[in-house]
Amino acid sequence: MGPVTSEPGPASPAPPGRPGTAGASGPGRPPVVSDLPPVVSGRPRVVIAEDSVLLLAGLTKLLESAGFEVAATAGEASGLLAAVERERPDVVIADVRMPPSHTDEGIRAALVIRSQWPDIAILVLSQYVEERYAADLLSANTRGVGYLLKDRVADVAEFLDALRRVAAGGTALDPEVVAQLLVRRGGDPLDDLTQRERDVLAMMAEGRSNAEIGSALVITESAVSKHINSIFAKLGLHPGDVGHRRVLAVLRYLGAGPAGSAT
Repeated sequence: MGPVTSEPGPASPAPPGRPGTAGASGPGRPPVVSDLPPVVSGRPRVVIAEDSVLLLAGLTKLLESAGFEVAATAGEASGLLAAVERERPDVVIADVRMPPSHTDEGIRAALVIRSQWPDIAILVLSQYVEERYAADLLSANTRGVGYLLKDRVADVAEFLDALRRVAAGGTALDPEVVAQLLVRRGGDPLDDLTQRERDVLAMMAEGRSNAEIGSALVITESAVSKHINSIFAKLGLHPGDVGHRRVLAVLRYLGAGPAGSAT
């Protein structure tokens, strides 16, 4: 699975395993679904919320060596909210499950941050896909948000790539999150799309590039672009809209995006 790009267009050649973006993922592992915002300049400031001492130490060392400034860390949700209010970082990394109950404190704190400080990017880490909270996190604002399973951290290059994209205002979704949201929707496409548009949008949700979609459907890349533009129009995603239209289209297909005129 390759990244979901922000706008349709001819796809440039890409290394095997990660069509449409630089680098390659590990064998048999689809890369994170993401849009492609500009690279963040400078030294992004990060607040990390993680109750595992070992993982927290590892993340801190990794981020600092990769050019991030770790402004603060927290081991529980209230500490995270206090650190964000105090530091106003560029991006927050938060575990879904944190003390005291280890259920949903982290994701609920992320939703509070999303509401009170919408300009702060958030990357949520989870051992499992928390489907309901993933949809809530993605529903109001698709800029600067990510949801990854913790085993993604083991692929350092891919994790850092996802973090940088989220910090730059992009979106990064673990393929497992996409799959679960598809199950939640039941796979039913939006009613006003043609069958061909449904096929194209389904492949967009899988993270395929225009070239891959064209190859799979045995149509030209130009035809793929026309179908995608038609999908955008039917979903009310016009060029002047705020946000990344390709990601917004996929989120609406998955049932996690903000309601539009075509819902």
